[in-house]
Amino acid sequence: MTDHSHDHARQLRTATLLVHQGRDRDPFTGAAAVPIYTAATYHQPGGQGGGYDYARSGNPSREQVEEAIALLEGGTAGFAYASGMAAIAGALSLLRSGDHLLASLDLYGGSYRYLSTVLPRQGIAVDFVDTTDVAVVAAAIRPETRAIYIETPSNPLFRITDLRAMVALARSHNLLTLLDNTFMTPLLQPALALGIDVAIHSATKFLGGHSDLLAGLTVTADADLARRLKHYQNAAGNVLAPFDAYLLSRGIKTLKVRLEAAQSNAGQLAERLRRHSAVHRVYYPGLDDFPHRDRHLAQAAGPGAVLSLELRHIAQVGRLLERIRLPIIAPSLGGVETILTHCWSMSHAAVPEEVKASLGLSQNLLRLSVGIEDVEDLWADLEQALEG
Repeated sequence: MTDHSHDHARQLRTATLLVHQGRDRDPFTGAAAVPIYTAATYHQPGGQGGGYDYARSGNPSREQVEEAIALLEGGTAGFAYASGMAAIAGALSLLRSGDHLLASLDLYGGSYRYLSTVLPRQGIAVDFVDTTDVAVVAAAIRPETRAIYIETPSNPLFRITDLRAMVALARSHNLLTLLDNTFMTPLLQPALALGIDVAIHSATKFLGGHSDLLAGLTVTADADLARRLKHYQNAAGNVLAPFDAYLLSRGIKTLKVRLEAAQSNAGQLAERLRRHSAVHRVYYPGLDDFPHRDRHLAQAAGPGAVLSLELRHIAQVGRLLERIRLPIIAPSLGGVETILTHCWSMSHAAVPEEVKASLGLSQNLLRLSVGIEDVEDLWADLEQALEG
């Protein structure tokens, strides 16, 4: 915000920050959108370095969204990466060989793949534990444990971890807490305010919101962690491109109206789906019989716009996927359009079958990221696809 200091910006409410972010106009021309700076490098007058030198190290378009996520999460610094997985890798760069990481049992398939295959090759041991049970996590802590990696609600079974309790446990053992906050966004679940050390977002999802870019973000309130995250981002170079940064900034501006509309639709569909004869179970934190509903709503301002449904019979899955018309059938979420995912074969394809089975992730499970269409059209389509 060129007319305001960041101190003033931090006093603004989230809905206002989403629109105005850190910079809401070009400081040079007053243009209503910060330009897309495509330069790979920057002139150094007289050989003296200025604010920018090389685009991997800093770019005004990228810095705009990095400032935005820092303001939205109440952090000191934000970092934008080329994908959500690149952001996860950035956060996990805080670990070193010989360290031990505890992680939620129930994770996005790409996260599971990174933690179970990449980190061990770097000499980092990983144990997957039930983070919904503080005693289980406490019992798994070893002298070399350095961090706890959490998803809540978990993807796709919506297990809820008590973030305040996890932060208290971590601090008592001098551990870092890393939270993938993609499902909830800073609008619904203020990660750093709950004490989390590093919040992570696949900005491809709700923050971008239009299924047209790949992006990841991390943010921290700790100056030393910010320095280490910046060092890795610059050294590894998996940074967000200027055009995608522009798209992401544009998407963030409408997050509140998009997410509120999608969340309203999701609530109505969850209620109707759980009463449908073809549906065995619906996982959605907004349902009154959802386990740990109170735990979720004690740390989040709403249930979100994603739900999972388990059909009664495996044969129904193929029939539904063949008959459905409005939703995109794809491994993603958070778009303005409704997206239907067969978790077993799409979002969690990287998780070994025996692990999926042990988690209770069945082949009958579908994840529905509800969009902003008319809810009656969505319901009519779901109904006809579930017929018979």
